[in-house]
Order: sequence, then C-alpha cells, then structure tokens
Amino acid sequence: MHVRESDLPGIGKKFVIETRGGDKAVVIIHDDGRREIYHFSYDDAEESVSMISMDDDEARQLAAIVGGLTYKPKALETIDIALDELIIEWYHIEPNYYGAGKSIGQLDVRQTSGATIIAVVEKNQGKQINPGPGVIITPGSTVVVAGERQQQRLFKQILLNGSG
Repeated sequence: MHVRESDLPGIGKKFVIETRGGDKAVVIIHDDGRREIYHFSYDDAEESVSMISMDDDEARQLAAIVGGLTYKPKALETIDIALDELIIEWYHIEPNYYGAGKSIGQLDVRQTSGATIIAVVEKNQGKQINPGPGVIITPGSTVVVAGERQQQRLFKQILLNGSG
C-alpha cells in the first residue's frame, strides 16, 4: 500500500491511499473532526465512484472495525502467538529530543534498550527500511521501533534524554 499525505490549509489533511490490488481512496480529515472517504474508479483514477462522510466518533468506530479491534480473523491468531509480546511503535522526532540529529549507532539503541529500529520515515516521505547504525535521526522524521513493552520504554528514554 502506498500513502501520500498533504496539508489542506484551512481544511485539514488529505491522505491518498493506493492499495497493492489497485484500489485508490482519498481520506480527508477536517480540522473540525469530520472525515470524508472517496473511492475511485478502476477505469478512471480521477473519477470518484462513492463517498462517505463521518463524524469523529463514527470514524474511530470504523477504524476499530477495520483495524481488527472488534474481530480478529482466524488466520491472524497464529501470527499473534508468534509475535507474542512484540510491540511496534511510531515515534515522531521533535527537534528538542536528545536523539534528534544523532545516528542510530551513537544512540546505541539495540544494546542499551533491546529494541530494534525497523524503519525511519523522513518528513519528505523518504524512508529507510532496516536502517544501519550510520543513519541520522532527523527532527520531523518518524522512527518505527519493534520491541517488548519494557524495551519500548527504554528506547523512549534514550530518544528523549539519552539514558535508558
């Protein structure tokens, strides 16, 4: 799946989603909490064939359903067992964080916390999957980290103030 995000000044945010299967949807999140979802035709990627508008609470309920919070397909139960306590977290890097501007190697994340940085997504949407120790964590980027709950806590402390 490919997602593009853009600001809509005075309106909110726009997300264009293209799935592996060729579907295209646009989600607009208005500053007042309303959500609009547009689905586009396979034949004409510019022609919206359907639209739904939701309030914030309706959108959150739909997200819970789609995200599997209300029903888990049988095939996914075995994956949960394999992952057990593994948690994946996304950390948006603020300029005042200790880790901002430092390399993954300088932070010594894996050895100090046990967590693993699995991706770094830059604010320009460039991404590095399985980044090496030389990758610099820049302000405005998002760091995707895998680890157990305690490892995530330690990682966050390293990111914020340099100590676990």
